[in-house]
Amino acid sequence: MTAVIPHLRAFARGLCGRPDLADDLVQETLLKAWAAQDRFEPGTSMRAWTFVILRNAYLTDMRRNRFRGEYDEGVAERTLTAPAGQEGPLHLADMHRALLTLPHERREALLLVGAGGFSYEEAAEICGCAVGTIKSRVGRARAALSRMIENGEMPRRGKGGEDAAHRAIMKDLDHVAHGGTLD
Repeated sequence: MTAVIPHLRAFARGLCGRPDLADDLVQETLLKAWAAQDRFEPGTSMRAWTFVILRNAYLTDMRRNRFRGEYDEGVAERTLTAPAGQEGPLHLADMHRALLTLPHERREALLLVGAGGFSYEEAAEICGCAVGTIKSRVGRARAALSRMIENGEMPRRGKGGEDAAHRAIMKDLDHVAHGGTLD
């Protein structure tokens, strides 16, 4: 189970967008997995099993908190405005902010297939939907991100400069996607 922790952490950070919430989600996932270890079927993928638990915990939290909105004027302003030009390089934090603008289902599918390295079939099993649905979500997410980059519609960074936490999240996702582990 400890071998999947870095993958869970990367997936949770991609879903939540906040390291503190992601760490809480991973901890909750591990507790639930430990409590339900007798239901794990030997010979199946521990990673896929724990991703399902994490995803379900995340969706439960989303449903529970959907009526409690946090409004951050700075974030809203950056989301609703586009930069004047795209001469500068695309930073990992820029991509992370762009990912957070995608609908949850598309972001989740893209993280599983793109950053998590899961096959479409494994991602479909984790999400509890058809393989074609996952392929569609990934395709639409990639197209939306491409449009944002091509049209210069990336969410803007705040005046305070690059947010180190977002850079770290995307660096972790990139590292895990290429077979590395997070220590």
